[in-house]
Amino acid sequence: MMEELERLRVENRQLRQARASHAVVDQAIGVLTVLGQLPPCDGFTVLREVSQHTNIKLAQVVEQALKHGQGAALPDVVLGELHAALARQAASRPV
Repeated sequence: MMEELERLRVENRQLRQARASHAVVDQAIGVLTVLGQLPPCDGFTVLREVSQHTNIKLAQVVEQALKHGQGAALPDVVLGELHAALARQAASRPV
């Protein structure tokens, strides 16, 4: 009984963390939607591509995107890859 209770507590904690992370990612997608003029459905793809191509963890890319939305400069490597990812998304959209 105690093992099951502890397992449920751990699962509950993980779900709360996932929900909080998801909210932050959604905010970063909103920044990209406004600044990058792309549909929200493409926002996560752009964030993931920037993370993969720069070898920076997704959580860090999300954090940088949020700060950028508040006026902070992006590191050059992230900025360059962000532009490339936005261009790839624009090219893949139907005209």
